Amino acid sequence: MVRTTITIFILAALAAVPAHAQEQRPLTLEQSINIGLDKSRTLHASRAGVDAAEARASEANAAGLPSVKANGSYTRFSSVPPFVLTLPPPLSGSYTISPSIVNSYNVRLSLQQPLFTGFRVQSSSSMSENVAKAAGEEYNKDRSELVYAVTNAYWSLFKAIEFKKLIDENAGQVKAHLQDVQNFLAQGMATNNDVLKVQVQYSNVQLQQIDANNNVQLAMIGLNNVMGIPLETQTQLVSVPVLPEAGQGDSLLRPGALPDVAALVRRAVEQRPELKALEYRVQAGENGVTLARSGWFPQVYLSGGYTYARPNQRLVPTQDLWKDTWDVSVSASWDIWNWGTTVHQTNQAQAELSQVMDARSQLRDGVALEVTQAYLNMKQAGERILVSQQSVGQAAENYRVTDERFKSGIALNSDLLDAEVALLQAKTSYTQSLVDYQLSNARLHKAIGQ
Repeated sequence: MVRTTITIFILAALAAVPAHAQEQRPLTLEQSINIGLDKSRTLHASRAGVDAAEARASEANAAGLPSVKANGSYTRFSSVPPFVLTLPPPLSGSYTISPSIVNSYNVRLSLQQPLFTGFRVQSSSSMSENVAKAAGEEYNKDRSELVYAVTNAYWSLFKAIEFKKLIDENAGQVKAHLQDVQNFLAQGMATNNDVLKVQVQYSNVQLQQIDANNNVQLAMIGLNNVMGIPLETQTQLVSVPVLPEAGQGDSLLRPGALPDVAALVRRAVEQRPELKALEYRVQAGENGVTLARSGWFPQVYLSGGYTYARPNQRLVPTQDLWKDTWDVSVSASWDIWNWGTTVHQTNQAQAELSQVMDARSQLRDGVALEVTQAYLNMKQAGERILVSQQSVGQAAENYRVTDERFKSGIALNSDLLDAEVALLQAKTSYTQSLVDYQLSNARLHKAIGQ
């Protein structure tokens, strides 16, 4: 009975493994970004907005081109007496002037070309083109934000994984410390209180391990979500942080190679897609003012047509035959009085233009602040890496010496506990500084529009 129960348990455990174990998907940062760009619904919607704006611009451009229309009709009339002229002698007789024709066929081809519209067509076309360009820059902004979001999620997962490794390593150190203290207790070289102190420390580390495991899962879900892949995907990170002193990566962002912050601000003003988009919207607003003012001018059109009809009403006498005629005309219209509609439309367009110009000024100030903050954070992150690197070496040496002294009975139990905590804190700070450097790198790139 016992053997049967064990066999069933083993088979059940083996059957459950494939349901939970998943093959890990190795990804570099660049691959993660490309996946996010490919699968992002937000970016897809933004691209659709660009396509729609470009289509509207093409539609506006077509308004200045000649339009050609064709139409045809058939009409059935009720039968009426024909118009007959009866003459007295000596021209006695009856003459049919207009026969009764009950079927009418008409085919017409017409053309219309605007000659002058008070700059309505030109300003509408220019405004639509500028709006389309603004939509394109807004798409670039959304793309830049997605790249940063993926980068942030990638390095956040890296940090969570590294923190877990450090805590697991610390747990091993504390566990070995606990065994040593228990051995000392058995030899009468330690007290129960010494054992309790290490046990409390070990329990705290185990709690940290639980939190670290959960943080890894949450960070992995966050990365999968921003990339647009299934949340349960087990992602394996391939990219590692680039050390600033290694002279690798973007030369702009290495400590010691950072240009003046004013130069970065100027570059951001030139390159940021948000600012470019607002520049185009300012131009579109100026076109909108011109468009509104077009109501003050006459509208002149050239039109022409070709008619092929049976009967053709322009021919007298009317005959039940197919005949063709043509016509050309120039028409003009001018609103003499429309109760100030043009004035109101112009004021509205000017107010909207003023709003966009104010938004542009505010954004420029915000970009300058963002670049300055990213610049300072970049410098700080690079300096922290160097300091925390030294701190790790010092803490590791302190732990090694203290551990040897403790095993020799020279150092106190509390000294080794402090050394273990100090080493964990130093390594954690170093990992944090590495991740901060990568994120500040990405933030500075985003801030200057790269």
